[in-house]
Amino acid sequence: MAKSTVSRALNGYSDIAESTRLRVSKTAQRMGYQPMVQAQAIRTGLMRSVGLVLNVGGSSSHRPFLTNFIDGISQRASQENWTLTVTTAQNSEAVLETIERLSNERKVDGFILPRTRVIDPRVDFLRTHGVPFVMFGRTGNDDECSWFDIKGELAIEKAVLRLVTLGHKRIGFINGLDRYMYASLRFDGYVQGLKKAGLAYDETLVRPNAVTKRDGLREGAVLLDLPAPPTAVVCAVDLAALGVYQAAKERGRKIGRDLSIISYDGIDEGEYASPPLTSFSVDNRAAGEILTGLLIKRIRGEAPETLRQLGEATLIERASDGPPVS
Repeated sequence: MAKSTVSRALNGYSDIAESTRLRVSKTAQRMGYQPMVQAQAIRTGLMRSVGLVLNVGGSSSHRPFLTNFIDGISQRASQENWTLTVTTAQNSEAVLETIERLSNERKVDGFILPRTRVIDPRVDFLRTHGVPFVMFGRTGNDDECSWFDIKGELAIEKAVLRLVTLGHKRIGFINGLDRYMYASLRFDGYVQGLKKAGLAYDETLVRPNAVTKRDGLREGAVLLDLPAPPTAVVCAVDLAALGVYQAAKERGRKIGRDLSIISYDGIDEGEYASPPLTSFSVDNRAAGEILTGLLIKRIRGEAPETLRQLGEATLIERASDGPPVS
């Protein structure tokens, strides 16, 4: 086999058949071959490293899904003989500064961007400077963008329709932070669910900007104190839903009987709530693997418009939703 074929197979070029790539990879592993990263970087201009900059400050932190997400990225990167560079920042401004620094210093070849905003400075910077990136989510302007996202709007729509099937007609919605794209999409899903069920939209039943338990307690209290409160609430974020639990408890309303709740995220804490929270779960490990594969393809020159995928969340049926009490 020609040296150039072996080299291109080891570096994952798309013009090499998958069967050839696997045969070369297995042979290299059997022989204990380890590529010299520095030499490869000089020859190809690539560090073979994907970058992930996490905002760990305040309520916009990534903690609920972080472990599985990073594990998925690491596993796929390792399979491709790439590395993962992870850094943290305390706010969105510091995130952008870190991305700029890593880009300028050529420490990584491209970035995975979680928690995309409707208007996202990270996307604007990377797009303007021609740095490869892939988003975990969508954004307001997707020109030259690659992404993998979960159809959160579809999950929220299904939540509304599930509650309607159970007999609910006044269904509240507590959304996430307005600046993030997921909130816009999940609101669309709520409206679409009402429309499909033939229910009128009532703006008094919609509350924004709830991503913590405290937020959920605050916004849940507003809904439950209405003259005609909802019999069910859909939450865009699990932690906010758990805050609604407390608001209901303070008002003597039992979750799953007096008030039904369906949420989104599938965090472990929801499983151990009383009663356990019905929620749409996301496989964040699989998401990390998919995003890494897309980013490596983007770095190797594939067009961003060809690197877009959507997945679906999985409903975990528990005890927090049921028929309304007459």
